[in-house]
Parts: sequence; C-alpha cells; structure tokens
Amino acid sequence: MGTIFNHAASLAVLAPVFGDTYNRAQAANSKEEFFKSKEAASAAAAWGTSIVGSAVQSYGVGALINATGTLSYKGAAYLGSLIFMASAAPGVISQVFTERRPIDTVAVGALARVFETVGLSLFLTWWGTRTNPFD
Repeated sequence: MGTIFNHAASLAVLAPVFGDTYNRAQAANSKEEFFKSKEAASAAAAWGTSIVGSAVQSYGVGALINATGTLSYKGAAYLGSLIFMASAAPGVISQVFTERRPIDTVAVGALARVFETVGLSLFLTWWGTRTNPFD
C-alpha cells in the first residue's frame, strides 16, 4: 500500500512528462512508430524508476516505523519530518540559494517530497505495519 501511495505522489510531479508523451502519441502516425520513439522510452524509464523508488522508500519508512516503535500520528509526523530533513531539505536549500531556481518550481518539488516522506509515514501508520514478521 505504501508503494501505491508513494507512487501516486511521484506521478503528481511526473504528470507533465506523461501528458506531453500522451500528446505525442496522439500525433504519431501509428502505435508502432510511437512505441519505437525516444519519448516512449523515456516515459517508460521514468515510470519504472518511479515505482521501484517508491517501493524501496516505502519499505525503508515502514522499517523505520517498526524499528522506532512509532504508533501515534504525531510520532509518524516527526519521523517523516526527520526523513524529509535528511533526504530532501539539502536539495531544496541548494536549489533556492545556489542554483537560484524559481521558488514555485522548488515549492512543487518540496511539496511532493513532503507527501513522499511525511505523508507516507502517516499513511503507513494509519494502515498499519507488521511489527514482528514471525507472528
């Protein structure tokens, strides 16, 4: 379930890529021509890496929830915030101050990462994780 949640959050960011790819597919003369194109290959690669990354991240967050014994939503929010601060905050700071990217672009990426970390930990706490694999 965590993989589905996390993948949906990732697809919200990748939607423009897939929308553009869909428009090119409609403009292609045939299905075979489109499937052989570079756009189809890049869209498939983005989707594949997104779902694999979602699965790995979901497993890691679930393992942290179990290892820390987190049972409350407050604890899950703290845990997700720590994961966000460790994984995404340095990139956000770099994009704003070093690369001087537009704030709206950085904000969309940061919001997606908040959903992928804090949202995922809250969702997995709500759904429930298996605390002892031998039960």
